[in-house]
Amino acid sequence: MLGKKDSVVLLSAGLDSTVNFFAALQESQVQLALTFDYGQKAAVKEIERARVIAASQKIKHLVVNIPWLKDLGQSSLTHSNVAIPTGKKVSLDNKQIASAAAKSVWVPNRNGVFLNIAASFAESLSAEVIIPGFNREEAATFPDNSLDFIRAVRKSFSYSTHNGIDIHCYTIAMDKIEIVELGKKLNVPFDQLWPCYQAHELWCGECESCKRAKRAFLAARLELRHLFEKY
Repeated sequence: MLGKKDSVVLLSAGLDSTVNFFAALQESQVQLALTFDYGQKAAVKEIERARVIAASQKIKHLVVNIPWLKDLGQSSLTHSNVAIPTGKKVSLDNKQIASAAAKSVWVPNRNGVFLNIAASFAESLSAEVIIPGFNREEAATFPDNSLDFIRAVRKSFSYSTHNGIDIHCYTIAMDKIEIVELGKKLNVPFDQLWPCYQAHELWCGECESCKRAKRAFLAARLELRHLFEKY
């Protein structure tokens, strides 16, 4: 429980960040929702949906542009000449395939950059806590989704922020199915999300993020077939 502390939420409009946003609304005073545009292929959709979600709850929304991050590394999320892994190149259960897909979409120190920028906003607003959207399931291949990562950055903030910014993530110990179940309890508008790595008219249904969301929706018996290109 956050005891109604002031918070800043990282809101990409994906499943994890949106569920954390709605949980934060229950337990804190959300001062700001931040969406990052780092040249990712889904940026237009993420920004569009995050703006709608924040506005629906009357929370101030800000897009932070980080154009230089796109030029670092060779991530398929940001480079037009590198294809995002889809179909058979994505596996939720085969560790070897999952690791290769994770390497393809990795953006150098992305979550580290996000949290540090959010900390600057939080400190300037006298907010005590940042709310990111991480989870146990993806931490297996993305170490910057883990509790150890949160603990390490939290310790660094005790030095780099005057008010010792904290980090709290409601879904850090959950898999995607558990996150969807929490979202149902919080009345999250799942049809407003954008979990996809692409920026098509519909969620592609073939990238890793879509496949994880789709599996969780099916397990939770949510009928969202109409939102996917491929189901």
